[in-house]
Formats: sequence, C-alpha cells, structure tokens
Amino acid sequence: MATIEELSSWLILRLRQKKRRRRCRRWYVRPLNQARQDNGEYVSLVLPMREIDDEKHYNYFRMSSSAFDELLRRIETLISHRRTHSAPISSSQRLAVTLRFLATGCSYQSLAASYKLGSATVGCIVKEVCEAIWTALKDDVVAFPSVAKWMEIQEEFWSLWNFPNCVGAIDGKHIRVRAPANSGSSFHNYKGYFSFILMAVCDARYRFTLVDIGAFGRDSDAGVFSRSAFGSQLIKGELHLPPPSPLPGAVVRSPPVFVADEAFPLKVNLMRPYSGTNLTAEQHIYNYRHSRARRVIENAFGILAARWRVFGESHGVFC
Repeated sequence: MATIEELSSWLILRLRQKKRRRRCRRWYVRPLNQARQDNGEYVSLVLPMREIDDEKHYNYFRMSSSAFDELLRRIETLISHRRTHSAPISSSQRLAVTLRFLATGCSYQSLAASYKLGSATVGCIVKEVCEAIWTALKDDVVAFPSVAKWMEIQEEFWSLWNFPNCVGAIDGKHIRVRAPANSGSSFHNYKGYFSFILMAVCDARYRFTLVDIGAFGRDSDAGVFSRSAFGSQLIKGELHLPPPSPLPGAVVRSPPVFVADEAFPLKVNLMRPYSGTNLTAEQHIYNYRHSRARRVIENAFGILAARWRVFGESHGVFC
C-alpha cells in the first residue's frame, strides 16, 4: 500500500507533466479571422454606423457616438497595445466589443464569430476594458458623497417621494453567473441559480451613489450589508451624513436615514417598514411612504438591467 509521501510525490509529478503538455498553437490567427479588417462586424457595421446613424449606434451600444468617443478618450491610454509582429486590435474596436457584450449579454463565442476574433481574445478584451472603465471613471461616477451632496439627495427624496430626511435607498441584486469551479454551494442562491450580489445605494433620481460587488449568492442582504465597508461605516456613524433636522411640522430633530426592506436591520440611520398585519393607520401611512421611497432602488436595478442586459437574470455569462 502506497504511503502518503509516495502519493504526494506521484501527484506532484503528474502536475508537472500536465504543465509540460502545453497545447501547440495551430496558427497565430485563425484563417477565418484574418479577414476581420475587410468584413468583420467592426468594419462592416460599426464604423459606418458611427458616421451616419447615431440612432442605430445608440440602440447597438446603449450610448450615443459622442458618449462613445468621450469614453474612448478617457480610457484609450489604458487599453491601447503596442504593435509587435502583427497589428494590434485597435482601442476603438476593443471598446466596441466590450460595450456590445455589456449591452446584450451575449456569449464570448457569439461576439468572436461576428467580430472575427478568438473567444479567448474576446474574454481578455472584456476584462481589460471593464477594468479600465472602472479605473478611469470610479472617482467621478461613484465618488463618495460629501455632506453637501447628502443634503441635496435628502431634499430630492422629500420633493419627489414625500419622504423626509432620506439620503438613499438600499437593496441587493443577484447577478447570475455560471457556477465557478470548486465553489461548492457558495454562489447558489435561494432563487435556485448561481449568482454574486450587487449591494447598492441610490438617490431619488435612480442614480447609484454607493456600490459593493462580489458577495456570495448564498449570503443574505443583511449579512452582505453588515460586512460591506458602507454598512460598517453606517453602523459606526462614520459616513459624515448631514446633521439631524426637524421633520415637517415637528420641532424635534431627527437623523438622516436610508430606507431598506424588511431583510435589513433597524438602525439609527436605517429605516425598515413595520411588519405584521395588525397595524395602525399611522403605521400603514408610514409603510406606504417608505415603500414609495424604497422602490427607487428597485427601479434603478430595473433600469440598469434593461440598458445593460448582461445584468439581467436570464443571463449567466460571468465566470
């Protein structure tokens, strides 16, 4: 019977042999893809569309040609590649492939066929460009709100949704993924599919202000919230929120609050609806106002998934 040391040595040897068995490339560029400069989708559709049909451009990329150009300007230095023994894929084409992936949620294989690229190349492009977009835009698009910004959001929640002292709506969304290798049930959620969780806060106009991405799909919203940097800061009172102010028609000052559903804990700065069925008239009115304000985050997720279908529940293209 083999000892543990012998089994360990055999496993190490097998791993080394597998590493040596690298698959030889049959060609640098697949012959079918060598024609992408003549009849690939980027040349035959994207370039003409960008010049003469902005409406089609918006439907195809979910943004106007001017927005495409501005985004390209912001990230071009991060995604451009130097020429080696062959012409690199242009920065504009890299961005086009990535935006098309985000807009449709189609597979890498489908994009590779239409743009005449390798599937692995498409995967590398999407990852690289998404990281560049985050690096270039995160400080402008999801910068941490200042006290003045919190106060502006608070005023908008009152004027638009009749909920005073509200500085944001919180909820989580499951983003469907393929089951990652060796992950067990970590990503398997209560809805019956694999996912990770996008925890987000939005203002009264459906704009995201804070996001936390990547928690396991099996985790609860309350658990993800308590472990997130935002949740920890909120519980500790470190968010630099506006000072307490009187509610309409009242004298006593009340703290600014976020609104969330019953899955979240009740905190000084976090409000949830009254539970149960035997509620007073005042509690029913509060729940109605609370629901109106909280639905903003649900609508924000709906807008996100409708515009960028890769985030829809019917897709599982990540991982």
